[in-house]
Amino acid sequence: MSKVCCFLADGCEEVEALSVVDILRRGGIETVLVSVMGRKEIVSSHNIHIIADELIEDIDFDKVDMIFLPGGIPGTPNLKSNELLCSKIKEFNDKNKLLAAVCAAPSIYGELGILKGKKATCYPSFEDKLEGAVYVPDRVVTDGNITTSRGLGTSLELGLRLLEIFTDKENADAMARKVQFIC
Repeated sequence: MSKVCCFLADGCEEVEALSVVDILRRGGIETVLVSVMGRKEIVSSHNIHIIADELIEDIDFDKVDMIFLPGGIPGTPNLKSNELLCSKIKEFNDKNKLLAAVCAAPSIYGELGILKGKKATCYPSFEDKLEGAVYVPDRVVTDGNITTSRGLGTSLELGLRLLEIFTDKENADAMARKVQFIC
């Protein structure tokens, strides 16, 4: 079974995180909420308290198939400040393992230098932080092992794209019908 870790920090955008997690879990993908804050309780950018399943220091990254980063401010800078997470992101990219991010969070991949020559998208006004990327204003962009998305309004699409990556288009389309996603 595939395993995705959704990394959370104080100030994360809760809808971006939880809508993707919901789609993946409904689709049978093991998806774990992981705190980088040294405690399981996270306070989102809209003061919603979320209890993570695990702490980053307890994750066996050898058993993880994808790192997923939701956006939000100050959630994105809080994720970027975690040295273990940044190290694992670079390691995943070096091994061509899957990475995904939405809204402001693709800027982390840009600042870590792993978007060079890749197509990527992000929240409008963060384009300059996608260092080396070929910016594409699409709602969800997959280039190789990296999938990026624009923001809260594209989170369900992102979840469906990730489900497609882990399973197939037919399964993702069936999930879209099941959750009444229309675009």
